[in-house]
Amino acid sequence: MTKPSDAPERQHFNAARLRSYTWNQLKLQAIALDEGKADPGVAKELLSELLTIELYWAFPGMDRVRQLQELVHSKQWHTFLIAVEQVLRNLVSGSFRNDPVSTEGLLKGPEENEDPERSKQNYFEVLFVDEIDEREEAALKHRLRNCRDKSDPVTYDVVVVRTVQDALIALQFNHNIQACVVRYGLPFPSPNAKGLLRPYLRAFDGLDLSSVNKSDLGPKLGEIMREFRPEVDRYYVTDTPITGLQESTLKNFRRIFYRTEDLQEMHLTILRGIRERYETPFFTALKEYSKKPMGVFHAMPISRGNSVFKSRWIKDFGEFYGRNLFLAETSATTGGLDSLLQPTGPLKKAQELASQAFGSQQTFFATNGTSSSNKIVVQALVEPGDVVLIDRDCHKSHHYGMVLSGAYPVYLHSYPLPKYSMYGAVPLAHIREKLVTLRSGGRLDRAKMVLLTNSTFDGVVYNVERVMEQVLALKPDMIFLWDEAWFAFARFSSVMRQRTAMYVAAKLHRKYKAKAYKEEYEKHISSLKKGEEPRMPDPAKVRIRVYATQSTHKTLSSMRQGSMIHIWDEDFKRKSEAAFHEAYMTHTSTSANYQILGSMDIGRRQVQFEGYELVEKAIELGMMLRRTIRENDKLRKWFDIITIGELIPKEHRESGIEGYYSKEKGWQEIEKAWAEDEFALDPTKINLFTGRTGIDGDTFKNTYLMDKYSIQVNKTSRNSVLFMTNIGTTRGSVAYLTKVLLEIADDLEIRNSGMEHAEKKVHVSKIRSLVETVPPLPDFSRFHSSFLAVPGVPGGDLRAAYFLSYQEERCVYFKLHTCLDMLLIGRELVSASFVIPYPPGFPVLVPGQVINREIIDFLLAIDVKEIHGYRPDLGLRVFTDAALGRQKTGTAMGGMRTPASVGNGRTSITKKTKKA
Repeated sequence: MTKPSDAPERQHFNAARLRSYTWNQLKLQAIALDEGKADPGVAKELLSELLTIELYWAFPGMDRVRQLQELVHSKQWHTFLIAVEQVLRNLVSGSFRNDPVSTEGLLKGPEENEDPERSKQNYFEVLFVDEIDEREEAALKHRLRNCRDKSDPVTYDVVVVRTVQDALIALQFNHNIQACVVRYGLPFPSPNAKGLLRPYLRAFDGLDLSSVNKSDLGPKLGEIMREFRPEVDRYYVTDTPITGLQESTLKNFRRIFYRTEDLQEMHLTILRGIRERYETPFFTALKEYSKKPMGVFHAMPISRGNSVFKSRWIKDFGEFYGRNLFLAETSATTGGLDSLLQPTGPLKKAQELASQAFGSQQTFFATNGTSSSNKIVVQALVEPGDVVLIDRDCHKSHHYGMVLSGAYPVYLHSYPLPKYSMYGAVPLAHIREKLVTLRSGGRLDRAKMVLLTNSTFDGVVYNVERVMEQVLALKPDMIFLWDEAWFAFARFSSVMRQRTAMYVAAKLHRKYKAKAYKEEYEKHISSLKKGEEPRMPDPAKVRIRVYATQSTHKTLSSMRQGSMIHIWDEDFKRKSEAAFHEAYMTHTSTSANYQILGSMDIGRRQVQFEGYELVEKAIELGMMLRRTIRENDKLRKWFDIITIGELIPKEHRESGIEGYYSKEKGWQEIEKAWAEDEFALDPTKINLFTGRTGIDGDTFKNTYLMDKYSIQVNKTSRNSVLFMTNIGTTRGSVAYLTKVLLEIADDLEIRNSGMEHAEKKVHVSKIRSLVETVPPLPDFSRFHSSFLAVPGVPGGDLRAAYFLSYQEERCVYFKLHTCLDMLLIGRELVSASFVIPYPPGFPVLVPGQVINREIIDFLLAIDVKEIHGYRPDLGLRVFTDAALGRQKTGTAMGGMRTPASVGNGRTSITKKTKKA
């Protein structure tokens, strides 16, 4: 349907929403036509658009759309209405998946012909990319249907497109596609890439295949699919002799077929590919174990439920959880099960399947949450005295990892967002500046790791490729640990995947091995001016060593504390494997929770089949929530959505995009922002600004949302709450949240209208404190000279300070106002503990850090109930002057080496030092 001239170019967030909208509009037109109240011209235009859209789905397909056109042409309005309603009902309910064979007739739908045996089968679609005519297409579909059997564990339908561009459109639009069969000798362009669908194809704007021969487009499509939809099984049909096939073609496709081969073989191969992904080795083993009769003469009385279901006093425990949980509870590592510490059976296979799904070289499960995963990786890779460049705002587990490993942290500063009492992320220029400073101080050789959080709590996402490339240009063997606790789902979004650690590691590994890169690097080096630092790593020296930790339970289907460690490390076997396993043994329980492990196995299966669809829906719902709040006048009066432009400064947004949606422009190019900008914003994280209500974020979360309406939120700041959509979020839950916010807005109107003058004065003062009088956001100050690794060079001995604080006589407490008074007279105060306010949830002080006025002002200004490491009755815990004086003499305490007693050619720490 032709849009108005003033309508935004992209009115719908994605093609699925365009499709749904068009069918709903057709239904409205069908009702009006049946009532004699409409012109058939609009329905004809909508059906013409659906002919373009439905090319890429098996149901309802183009044949059914053509039959609807015939009904319009013959003016059978009532029949037309019934047929449109039936199609729409099947699309919404998904009932067409139950029996795709029975969906051939227009007025005969799956709900009328459902085969109970087939309805138990999982459904998917197979994309065939072949330049065949409609008669050949019909024959292909008929022959494949004859190959199927009711005993097959799955069933599928077929989508046929005839160009490479159409194949890419289908893969982007249709989440049901789980396998793709590509024919050689394909044309590239599609007429559908322009017009109606153009705004939804931005992901392919940079794709130029004009120089690729037609005979090579099939293999090229396989290569693109590996990056764009890696979970889809790829098959290639060719007449090229085996000796003429390139190695890349063999790698990019699961199997090569020849046209003379039986179609039955292809059918069976497609089913086998699905069956292999469907496997859940450990979850299946756990189910089978629970079915066995068992005599338990081991630990765990609740195993088999005997201590629960025979009890007179705790039966409600068993009734609540059900018997299967207890049947699957065991200490056994044999009998079909496995040991997490040394897996050889189903757990080993489950981790291998997870590695394939997440694009790593190796993946390890963890049942103690990502807090333990972080400490495992740090302890495995970092030795005492190594330097780690670490985001100061990272999770506390990383700071404790520095203590455990004895590494010297160089704290990196994120850009501040004082208006919202938040921090963003660490600019790349700042990271490179620290590396250059370390090199100038002779310490770059000890710089072992860069540790960053991606995405941040508030959804700021790094340009991972840019960071790694430019850091490796200065230190080609640098190890990267990306804390992706909140980002496990991103692997299954074609847009967000490009900023994940494992994807970038594999990409850079291929890039640096290519001959073209070596030539590009030589040109880059020759173009540098005197004193200019390189931005490309030396291909002869660079090593790709990347680790990612993910809280699977946070964004995917997993029991609480389910976590994965993903590794892409060229030197893992040679340098790190033994140390990694020791660290893994150190932090992993010998009584790993089997329910957590089973849930991670099943969660992996889910994302390999449904991840693309579910993540897209989570993103879409996040976008819808943004749009609803920003366009509703009542909500906009009290609340606002913190936009990209407000969370990411202009200098870090090369795309210039300020927000994902505006009334005037419609949906902005999320693909452009994620491809170009130094930082992007995770669309599933929605920060709601509450400052104008006069209610701080913590009170809004607890008193208004949780206590009154049972709505959980992710986190708060002084004047905001953070909502997060995920793969479990529903449209109904978004509608409920909208209803709740509208009710709160009504309550606020009533509250304000009933205020007396004195109350209004207090209220205005509260708003001003939340909106205008914002507390300072302190950066990391510096380590005290007693705890510096090397004077004048970044890096402090956090471990020495941490263990010095164990000696109570060397510590004293001061109230915050007393600290201020002492700072004013020039007294130097040094923290003896981690001080972590919630929110924001990261240390504003670490052991050995010098306390300055900005930090005290911040602690006085924030309005939170929870500050770990600070005792309101006593105050801040700081080192005594005597403790710091003794440190300067280099005396060892409690068997620990102090900074002055550690070698490596350091100069005396009694000298005055520059700010670290």
